[in-house]
Amino acid sequence: MEDRDLMEKELLVIKGVCDLYLHGSIESSTAEVHCAFKEALNESLDIQNKIYNLMAEKGWYKLDMAEQQKIDATKQKFSNQN
Repeated sequence: MEDRDLMEKELLVIKGVCDLYLHGSIESSTAEVHCAFKEALNESLDIQNKIYNLMAEKGWYKLDMAEQQKIDATKQKFSNQN
């Protein structure tokens, strides 16, 4: 398995962990539990960001730039819903 494959899998795992911690903090019944999940979520988000930055640095994670016309159309769509 290549380094890129491992990093992609790690990124997927940490995104799943973040999702679990987010839901844990939302559903927590006490302030202490909420705080514990929130701290774990923040730590996991930091890890996710480091993994993403490393992958982007190596050219393994590229984002396509959105066309300005599509951005404007989406803005217009949602501004009309208010």
